[in-house]
Amino acid sequence: MRARASFLALFLVLCGTGLKAQDTVFQKKQPSSDAVVEHSATKALVLSAVLPGAGQVYNRQAWKVPIVYAAIGGVGYFIYNNFTQMKYYKDEYLYRKSHNDATQYADDPDMVATPTSNIYNLYEDYSKTFQLSVIIAVGVYGLNLLDAYVFGHLFDFQISDDLTLNVTPSTIPALIPRDASHSTMSFMPVASVSLRF
Repeated sequence: MRARASFLALFLVLCGTGLKAQDTVFQKKQPSSDAVVEHSATKALVLSAVLPGAGQVYNRQAWKVPIVYAAIGGVGYFIYNNFTQMKYYKDEYLYRKSHNDATQYADDPDMVATPTSNIYNLYEDYSKTFQLSVIIAVGVYGLNLLDAYVFGHLFDFQISDDLTLNVTPSTIPALIPRDASHSTMSFMPVASVSLRF
């Protein structure tokens, strides 16, 4: 009987130790609810690269999204308009050159009255403006990426609420000449300024 009781006590101790060890392993595998998830500037950059404005939303600056899309929409309009006009004048110029200066758009009185050399100049102007619009579009897209990346880095930047500027009057010694042979020690008032972050 004594052997059975000893065996049962040993069994319970071993089971309890095993359960405790298993519980410890389980607790180590679970992530802590207090763990701070670090904000990633690279993730903000990638999000903005895939979908302009998504990085700003990730940085909790959703108010910038309408600005981003207004800039993209404005540049997109200028690209489309300049490309359409460039193609229009290019087609007209090529048609005139291959048909002895006959106008392709005879129903447009302005086009009929415009000389071929002016048509070519208009094509060149719209071509340059189209290229400039594309460069500006690349710049707007780049600014979108730069904004997301920079503010992704500054997301966790903390500034103390105690921003103070202290101006304290003080004096410093200065030599003031009384005449050519003598000088006196005097004190000049100055203000010292300190800024605390």
